[in-house]
Amino acid sequence: MIAWKKPAAAALLLTLAACAQPAPPVTQTVMDPYANAAGGALYQGDLAGGTLGAEATPQYFNNTVGNTVLFAANQTALTSEARTILARQAQWLNTHTGFNAVVQGHAEETGTREYNLALGARRAGAVQEYLIAQGVSPDRVRTLSFGKERPREVCSDEACYAQNRRAVTVVSATGAGS
Repeated sequence: MIAWKKPAAAALLLTLAACAQPAPPVTQTVMDPYANAAGGALYQGDLAGGTLGAEATPQYFNNTVGNTVLFAANQTALTSEARTILARQAQWLNTHTGFNAVVQGHAEETGTREYNLALGARRAGAVQEYLIAQGVSPDRVRTLSFGKERPREVCSDEACYAQNRRAVTVVSATGAGS
């Protein structure tokens, strides 16, 4: 058996007691993807000295400009209503050059997965072509097709199908995962 000396035993107990203390909380700084190192907005207009305000946000784009256009069944042709929405999108994107766009193409649940992926891609491509024709730089607009995989509405009637035949433009600040 080991004979413990009082100072060694006390040191051991103090060491064990120190280890039993909870670690101090770890703090983590989360960077706002829309802010620069100084805390200001990371929009090109702001960097040039202008103040863009609330209209320079994805929320404004979605809610005020409009991010969704609808299509007729099995069609990729843009309706006059779709062209009106896309003209507003192009104007916003041309004004807010610190943003990129991903156009997501969607289809209704009827038809095969392959057919609907191709249809969604053609719809997204039609929107992309329109935006580019309106002056948006081609390197700022990408396309992605979800086909029938991400419906807005789930039911088997024309009202649902009509909401799922769409293209959605998603904007994000340049350098923020776009």
